[in-house]
Amino acid sequence: MKTIAVLVAILLGSLVQAQTEETGSITATVPNVSGTEGNVRFGLYSAETFMKSAPEFSVDAEIKDGKAIANFESVPAGTYAVLVMHDKNGNGKMDFDANGMPQESYGSSGNTMPYGPPVWEESKFEFSGEKKELEIRF
Repeated sequence: MKTIAVLVAILLGSLVQAQTEETGSITATVPNVSGTEGNVRFGLYSAETFMKSAPEFSVDAEIKDGKAIANFESVPAGTYAVLVMHDKNGNGKMDFDANGMPQESYGSSGNTMPYGPPVWEESKFEFSGEKKELEIRF
């Protein structure tokens, strides 16, 4: 009986800890969108998903007055990066020309523009689980 009471106490303690995990919101803004066609796709990535698979969170934002804003809600504390692309034709993917150059604007939370794809080390940021605002430029 004593063993059952201890197991129940441990289980309840772990449930309380899981419920109090720090979560918050991340707002990402692209202030320099050229044109109004299509939308701007935002993806919030972890180290495991960055440039490998679907983002942890994603938002398709409308373009208003040359600006697009995405709000990621209930994001756990951790290390993340945001990748953004202007999906001008609304096909849900980055389009490239014949020599492999992107035809649509893109950016990352590190605001670096390397020759080649974005890099995790230059794009990542720490998120405490409260509120964070990012400005990402194309």
